[in-house]
Amino acid sequence: MPYRPQLTDAARPATLTIAAINERGETVPTQIAGEHPLTLYLDKREIVTLMTLGGAPEALAIGYLRNQRLVSRLEDIAAVQVDWETDSVAVVTSRSAADIELRLGKRTVTTGCGQGTMFGDLLAEIDKVSLPAGARLDEATLHGLLDVVRHHESIYKQAGAVHGCALAHGMDILMFVEDIGRHNAVDAIAGRMWLEGLDGSDKIFYTTGRLTSEMVVKTAQMGIPFLVSRSGLTQMGYDLARRVGMTMIGRAQGKHYLLFTGAERFARSAAPVA
Repeated sequence: MPYRPQLTDAARPATLTIAAINERGETVPTQIAGEHPLTLYLDKREIVTLMTLGGAPEALAIGYLRNQRLVSRLEDIAAVQVDWETDSVAVVTSRSAADIELRLGKRTVTTGCGQGTMFGDLLAEIDKVSLPAGARLDEATLHGLLDVVRHHESIYKQAGAVHGCALAHGMDILMFVEDIGRHNAVDAIAGRMWLEGLDGSDKIFYTTGRLTSEMVVKTAQMGIPFLVSRSGLTQMGYDLARRVGMTMIGRAQGKHYLLFTGAERFARSAAPVA
């Protein structure tokens, strides 16, 4: 069994029901997405406050630290304790990153649905990432995965106002996480992958959000060669995907998609889709 630190189990309900008035003047019960501030402390040092649904706070904290390279190994994390009375999560480590002060001193605030933060020289370090050249994705698998995602039960269908991310192996969804910001959802999946000892080399990462530089960096750090979105991309996301050799597919809904980078890993069907 992979190592697991001491964890609380403090998930919050993802939605709540309020009364709203429709166009006919009728009062109808309506589900809305939850939103909670969660301040992350690393060894009593305040790092960041994340706005989250609260569905996977422990995994979110671990994945955030992993993706920011503020913790080098899961085994270095002794405990993750979430306390919603203080809206905080305390992470206790036996050893954090050696250059943590340098990383904390250099931060880039990213834009999007909620603001993310990237610490240190993550963009410079992206060149150290090596994605598997032999991984392959065929068109039929992509279509099948998009259909599975479309039928997946989600908070978005109930309440909207959230982004969703999925980790898939072929057409099988291994994890599906929704949160206020796409960076939270990807961090929570990164945390779960670490906790479960999952390798990313044969996985597909799906997101409802834009394919930005942040999404490419985090997906690459998880060792995942395929990044798929129903949305579009940014120039920096495109440039970084090409730089690391990632296969990036956007505008993917139904049978439609746009293959932006990494065509060498993608196998089209013999006959074009009408």
